[in-house]
Amino acid sequence: MPAAFPPPAHGRPPALPNPPDRAGPPRVERGLVQRNLAWARANLFAGPWNTLLTLLVVALLLWTVPALLDWAVFDATLAPADIGLCMERGGACWAMLQDTWRMILFGPYPPAEHWRPALAVGLFALLVVISLVPAMWLTAGRRRLLLAVWPPTLLVLAVLMHGGVAGLPVVETRLWGGLPLTVILASVGIAFAFLLSLVLALGRQSSMPVVRIVCIAYIELMRGVPLITLLLMASILLPLTLPADVTIHPYLRAQLAFILFFAAYMAEAVRGGLQAIPRGQYAAAKAMGLSYWQSMTRVILPQVLRMIIPSMVNIFISAFKDTSLVIVISMLDLLGTAKAATSNPQWWGLFIEPFAFISAIYLVVCSAMSWYSRLLERRYGTAGAHD
Repeated sequence: MPAAFPPPAHGRPPALPNPPDRAGPPRVERGLVQRNLAWARANLFAGPWNTLLTLLVVALLLWTVPALLDWAVFDATLAPADIGLCMERGGACWAMLQDTWRMILFGPYPPAEHWRPALAVGLFALLVVISLVPAMWLTAGRRRLLLAVWPPTLLVLAVLMHGGVAGLPVVETRLWGGLPLTVILASVGIAFAFLLSLVLALGRQSSMPVVRIVCIAYIELMRGVPLITLLLMASILLPLTLPADVTIHPYLRAQLAFILFFAAYMAEAVRGGLQAIPRGQYAAAKAMGLSYWQSMTRVILPQVLRMIIPSMVNIFISAFKDTSLVIVISMLDLLGTAKAATSNPQWWGLFIEPFAFISAIYLVVCSAMSWYSRLLERRYGTAGAHD
């Protein structure tokens, strides 16, 4: 049989023939402008109806943005002034916020003690940001440190808000308001509602009929009742059902209503995640000899919590915004303090500016939660799981 290649010369292997050039022309990377144009054609001008809608939105922006800039910036009154000068200029009267921002942010909290709720909110926000950094959860030591820091920090925050320790004057919870009250209602409600939702979701899938029926009845009842109804019941009806010598603080009643309401919605999100886990995962955990709670905490729930990130963050955002409903039971959250600021005789007739101010606060907080949700979705590959 003839050799496929001629014998090697001087002990060296023969050189293989060059393969034919099939690579084609070199790829040319598109620039930023070309990529943006391609995105615009695909998303803004994909078809006649999409193009028409894009043009209508552009026309609306060209009509509204200049007028909004004139009102908010160019014709606005920034320096301290009275309402007469604001009315004369015709723009936004941001001078009103210089006089009422403390009332809006802290409500009826004693003015001399405003540094306490400001410090409490700042410490809480700092600890939340640190806890959300992924690097803090990489090692067991960092996780233990982070979990050990939370309880004493929460105790310090409670002391700052209430006082009675280290010479701090006592400030009753009926005087809490503004941003601190909104943050407390939302954060405490979300934390305890999340823990309760895990129990409810697992109970709804329990093999014990009594537990399953009770959990289903609770979830469906809470989902069928508006939050404002629960707040009114907690504020008006609940005290009537208690003995004369038993009282529950109004803040605790409102907080309880938030926890019970949002726990039902979170439980449904968790249940959806549990049903999305393949049955093989349960069988594999059982085959490894894990008990029910071991399989849930080590195998099932970690996967579920990654899958339901979009749904849970949507509920968190709703909980933060729905704190404004406590105004119906005479609690002054951000919305209540903004409304109270509009009743100041010195600024009578001005109401857009304080509501624009608190709208910016809601926008920043909710946008931050939404941004972090998308970050986690990309990190864990769950984007689009609940679209």
